Amino acid sequence: MKNVTIKDVAKAAGVSYSTVSRALSGSPEISADTRDRILQVCKQMNYTANTVARAMVMKSTKLLGLILPGVNNPFMSELAYHIDRQARARGYNIILCNSSRKAEQEAELFELMIGRQVDGIILCPSAPESYETLKPHLNRVPTVFVGENLRETPESYVSVDNRKGAFLGVEYLYGLGHREILYFGRRRGSNTHQLRAEGYEEACREFGLTPRFCYNTFSSSSIKYGYQLAKQLFAQERDYTAIFASTDTNALGILQAAEEIGLKIPEELSLLGFDNIHDSGLPRINLTTVEQPMKMLASVAVDVLLDKVQNELEGYTHRILMPTLVERSSCLPR
Repeated sequence: MKNVTIKDVAKAAGVSYSTVSRALSGSPEISADTRDRILQVCKQMNYTANTVARAMVMKSTKLLGLILPGVNNPFMSELAYHIDRQARARGYNIILCNSSRKAEQEAELFELMIGRQVDGIILCPSAPESYETLKPHLNRVPTVFVGENLRETPESYVSVDNRKGAFLGVEYLYGLGHREILYFGRRRGSNTHQLRAEGYEEACREFGLTPRFCYNTFSSSSIKYGYQLAKQLFAQERDYTAIFASTDTNALGILQAAEEIGLKIPEELSLLGFDNIHDSGLPRINLTTVEQPMKMLASVAVDVLLDKVQNELEGYTHRILMPTLVERSSCLPR
């Protein structure tokens, strides 16, 4: 079938090419009645605007790139949902890509986004090295990192205060009378997990506790890996009364492993998570957790990026959002 062009629409509507163009761009130079009539003709003829051509004229595609390390991660998928909603509310669409936590693939996707002429990119980095890998390309398109605290890196990022969040978690468990608190899922190769571990250790020093770690030997956090680690952990003598899981997905894996061996949570072991993903609040789970404000993370990330895009701002912005503790029923007083 022949593609319908803007000239075909103009002929069918009995107006000029420029009038159709103004109707499609929302120009106030034509009346509402004329615009509605032209848009109706477009609909009847199944006309699809040539976004590439329009972008060349308008110097904007109204597209934002979003690169995630793993769309199968519940936190990442929920964050993507909120970013998409925030972008659409501001008149932009999202192109979503998955880097699979591979630095080479992440760089290829970044180049792909630039080739698609996106107005800006939001990136959840796959590793702390992502900044250095992408550094040669960052001056080609406005970019905001989200979800990973890059500390003093001179690029815009939005993150939660992971140290503060971990401190809050230990403080809460300490207030319930727990003195043997195991930090579960400490993972190397991640700024986020390093900061959470630092916050845990800081709280232990503050309250006179001995830090206890169960290390995540896998490349990422997930229910599956949390379950496998918990099975190994529960096969050993239990010398702790509470577990502070580094992520909610790890905590869900712990719940699964505990149920298999008949370990009652919270009656025999208190469990605290971090992130507050959707599943954490389900009735049979009711996980007490430290919340990352995902909707706020998404909103601020989109605002910071569009500020750079629309106002052509130079420099960078570091935004650190405060976590909060969501109390449910997975922890009991010691």
